[in-house]
Amino acid sequence: MTASKPVEISSFGLSHIGNVRKDNQDAFRICNLEDNESISSFGYLFGVADGMGGYAHGGIASTLALETFFETFYSANGASPIQKFRVGIQNANLSVYQSAQRMKAGRMGTTLTVTNLVGQNLYVGHVGDSRAYLIRNHKSDCITNDHTQVGDLVRMRILSPDKVRTHNQRSVLNKCIGLNLFVQPDIFKISVQKDDILILCTDGVWSVIEDEEFGQITKKIPDPEAICREIIDLALKRDSDDNLSIVTLRFKNFPHKVKEADNKSNFVQNIFKRFTK
Repeated sequence: MTASKPVEISSFGLSHIGNVRKDNQDAFRICNLEDNESISSFGYLFGVADGMGGYAHGGIASTLALETFFETFYSANGASPIQKFRVGIQNANLSVYQSAQRMKAGRMGTTLTVTNLVGQNLYVGHVGDSRAYLIRNHKSDCITNDHTQVGDLVRMRILSPDKVRTHNQRSVLNKCIGLNLFVQPDIFKISVQKDDILILCTDGVWSVIEDEEFGQITKKIPDPEAICREIIDLALKRDSDDNLSIVTLRFKNFPHKVKEADNKSNFVQNIFKRFTK
């Protein structure tokens, strides 16, 4: 009898239309945790996207962005995670942009926040104002920057961070997927530890929940599914005026090391061409 493989992470995702919107323009995606072959080759992949309600077909944009990114990423044998993120996000941007042109749908846009866990390295790709929170020892830190006019004011120290949630232009994006032919995402790497928790969420969630509250909730509720449900319920009780989506990961063990490939320009050219035909 062979010993079972240790569980490395647990995860759960949840999306809710909310109390105000007539349709859900959010989307999320979680890799198959039971697919050991893909996990060994690519690590763990997760993402959330928030279609822009002010533009046409926001739900199509968010779903298409995630589908294109995941497809590009999993086509990427022989490339580093950073390289996969650069090309995957650009392909997602092109897919949404070109789809809007074909559909004559006007402008389609979406946020996109994606993460890839390889060993104890967490890679993050980010465009827009969905957020990623890393919670360690019950302390929550937002590790992404909002690509909004208000976010710029915070970074310039013109506006205090505690004023973001109530600012009347909080949701005005200055960067997102699909509105222009090219996009410049934030891509970075951080190290994670056993028992860290990662939360990806759209602004319908974080706009009514303070940063420190994410840490407080995970302190009393360790299970990712229960965390997601608790946070969504709390956001609904606080009358969030948007769709609500959240993905929660808990890092348990790190028994495997996934070898990271060197950058290869041929990969960039070949994968990019697939999505620009």
